Amino acid sequence: MRKYIAMVITTALAVSSCDGTKTSGKSTDNFDYTVEQFADLQILRYQVPGFDQLSLKQKELIYYLSEAALYGRDILFDQNGKYNLLIRRTLEAVYENYQGNRNSTDFTNFEIYLKRVWFANGVHHHYGMEKFIPGFSEEFFRNEINKLNKSLLPLTDGQSVEQLCDLIFPVIFDPLIMPKRVNQAAGEDVVLTSACNYYEGVTQKEAEKFYNTLKDSADTTPVSYGLNSRLVKENGEIKEKVWKIGGLYTHSLEKIVFWLKKAESVAENEAQKLVINKLIEYYQTGNLKTFDDYAILWVKDLDSRIDFVNGFTETYGDPLGMKASWESLVNFKDLEATHRTELISNNAQWFEDHSPVENRFKKEEVKGVSAKVITAAILAGDLYPATAIGINLPNSNWIRSVYGSKSVTIGNITDAYNKAAHGNGFNEEFVYSDEERELIDKYGDLTSNLHTDLHECLGHGSGKLLPGVDPDGLKAYGSTIEETRADLFGLYYIADSRLIELGLTPNEEAFKAEYYTYLMNGLMTQLVRIEPGNNIEEAHMRNRQLIARWIYEKGKTNKVVEIVQKDGKSFVVINDYQRVRQLVGELLAEVQRIKSTGDLDAARNLVETYAVKVDPVLHQEILTRYKKLNLSPYKGFINPVYETVVDRNGNITDVKVSYTEGYTEQMLRYSKKYATLPSYN
Repeated sequence: MRKYIAMVITTALAVSSCDGTKTSGKSTDNFDYTVEQFADLQILRYQVPGFDQLSLKQKELIYYLSEAALYGRDILFDQNGKYNLLIRRTLEAVYENYQGNRNSTDFTNFEIYLKRVWFANGVHHHYGMEKFIPGFSEEFFRNEINKLNKSLLPLTDGQSVEQLCDLIFPVIFDPLIMPKRVNQAAGEDVVLTSACNYYEGVTQKEAEKFYNTLKDSADTTPVSYGLNSRLVKENGEIKEKVWKIGGLYTHSLEKIVFWLKKAESVAENEAQKLVINKLIEYYQTGNLKTFDDYAILWVKDLDSRIDFVNGFTETYGDPLGMKASWESLVNFKDLEATHRTELISNNAQWFEDHSPVENRFKKEEVKGVSAKVITAAILAGDLYPATAIGINLPNSNWIRSVYGSKSVTIGNITDAYNKAAHGNGFNEEFVYSDEERELIDKYGDLTSNLHTDLHECLGHGSGKLLPGVDPDGLKAYGSTIEETRADLFGLYYIADSRLIELGLTPNEEAFKAEYYTYLMNGLMTQLVRIEPGNNIEEAHMRNRQLIARWIYEKGKTNKVVEIVQKDGKSFVVINDYQRVRQLVGELLAEVQRIKSTGDLDAARNLVETYAVKVDPVLHQEILTRYKKLNLSPYKGFINPVYETVVDRNGNITDVKVSYTEGYTEQMLRYSKKYATLPSYN
């Protein structure tokens, strides 16, 4: 599990009104990173440095893999909710054919709503999981739909416009209908109360029983049960509908395979060709053992410059943490920056041996930890528009143990965040004093990148399950516990003198920048992402509050960490950085024990006690202070555009990259060019 989601919520160089009007966002390198801002979102661009220096064959490979990536877009919309494609296409039909005043309040709010649906790949917030409530009226929307020629609407055979409206209007406008995409509330049936499209007609108990029946505790190489299917009840029988060619999502997967075959024809080497071929076989069969074979080949391919993720990968969108959303990332290795991650991965055994966890939970031999800094060439599926800044795959515990994992830090995405955030006033508002601000200015970018590296390169790959422990045994708490474990591993070692010896940190002061920003974020500033009255739902946010709140509470007696008042505002103060590190080690030891033994009760207690609840008074204060900065708490990216140059015989002679496409322009183009699935699946 493992995507590392950017902790930073300060990345907004320029601001604009909430109607999406673009403002200046040029950085010192004269690249326009900022595209536009609306609702709680800011759209950025990223550059692809080094692309022009790649060989023609490598460029062609990236182009084909990018097409394979973009053809999966409709899958994610459908996974996130069964009505999402129908709603998106209806919204787009109205938007493109609207003849009224585009500056009216109703249309302005309609446009913002559509942009939010594009960003979230559905009608629920991409991070908070709650459903958006439109700022336009039902009457406005119904009237505009009725004005359209029926041929422009996504009507199924025999469906009337009125029936279309009756189907989608409650989903859009009624706050009680499908209110959350993923519900993690304790004591509720999280399957029945989640709007994601992974289950139909089954309860949480039925789903858990179905998969528990399939598992064999003696199997040392178990497949990832349920990863690539929808679980449904038909005529009283529970069964899986597998996502494969000839099954669910076949039209998308056929297109993806078409482009993967083209990519296979220009693969850099035989190992990469085998990876692509095995992925194609997996899409053709839906066989999870074939998926494991693909994952093993992918982990072992260390010589290819071009790399990619393509498929049903992460399980954050499933309340039970089993079924995977579709995502893709096409990238190539940043040769210079990778030196940092190679140093870390080459010392993986030392870090494992010196971890503060019990010896019985440590790996005797750390295998196959490979790490690199990459340049993203295309983002797709659940990595678009919002993306991770680091990834560690595969997720299978036994494959990690036997064959290792690949860990990446996405350098050009982190660079875009940092450059867009320069001088936005966030630190001046929320950091306690000049002393902390100077630490952050001097070391913040360095230690943030290192924490990402440690989280991905070592954190997710560290430790082991005891024999017979179910990898899914922590159920709805599994994702939060796993992210907590990886973050703690990174926090523990970023303060270690070993990093100074390796030349990764310059001195014994640098780690304090990451400790301060992490605790400030976990205790206070990440609350700008939560609506008033709501609890924390998303796994990464729960993880960060769990760590910060646990350290705060355990260190209260000696005032290790405090929340103090200055000029009527709350600030985090760290009085004893070394004691914070000791507490990080203590919590890491307990979280690893929970993971290794599958202690569901302890996981539940830890998460529910420290990770979920929000102080309403502090929350309101943070929201008020943040609002004055006119920043957006969530960022996402639009992709560059790749175009082939061909000669008179149709042979590709070059691939050009450009960065001029706008957000709306890109979304509408993607909706037309990469439409693959029926509107109602």
